[in-house]
Amino acid sequence: MKFRLPRSHGPLPPSTHQLINKLCEGNPEDELTLSGLLDEFQERAFGLFLFLVLLPTFFPVPMGQGSVSGFLTSLIGLQFLMRYEHPWLPGFIAKRKFHRSRIIGFRNRFDKWLERLDKITTPRDEWIFSNPVAHAFTGLLLLILGGTLALPLPGTNIPFGIIILFFSFALIERDGRFMMIGWLLGIIEIVLLAFFSKEMATMIASWF
Repeated sequence: MKFRLPRSHGPLPPSTHQLINKLCEGNPEDELTLSGLLDEFQERAFGLFLFLVLLPTFFPVPMGQGSVSGFLTSLIGLQFLMRYEHPWLPGFIAKRKFHRSRIIGFRNRFDKWLERLDKITTPRDEWIFSNPVAHAFTGLLLLILGGTLALPLPGTNIPFGIIILFFSFALIERDGRFMMIGWLLGIIEIVLLAFFSKEMATMIASWF
């Protein structure tokens, strides 16, 4: 399957904030599935998928949840590299249910930031989403960043998750400049992690 994204025409699509508010409409106890939501918001399926898989990183969850979110983030990156036109999910993940209250909780916690996001994002520099090299670079970074999110490093879920959220918001808003900020933050994270990993390995080796 080949990935083709048309250029935007006509009125601007709903913003990330508006999209999240729409997802919050309804009974908080309603059970949702990833596959159902992605089908409903097909035009922004990759950005929405990335947002949904990152939600658990912003709440107290059982140990190991970061590994799941990291794996799914890397899966998105791999699908970008393979130029899929719509996210593919393993059946057991596609049908997995979660309560609408999780999305509502995120919205309530970050509502002010989402309002500010509305003011600084807009569809622009959209060549980033159709250029093969830029598209592949985004996929490669997501593949690596998903791996870093999966690492069992205490206190890193939220900062790592926020960096990946830049990719999610850029994809939803089709904001190429916002994507470039995500690239920059992602590269900084990878470089810092590589540096400190080397330092930690050296320190542990000195003990023996």
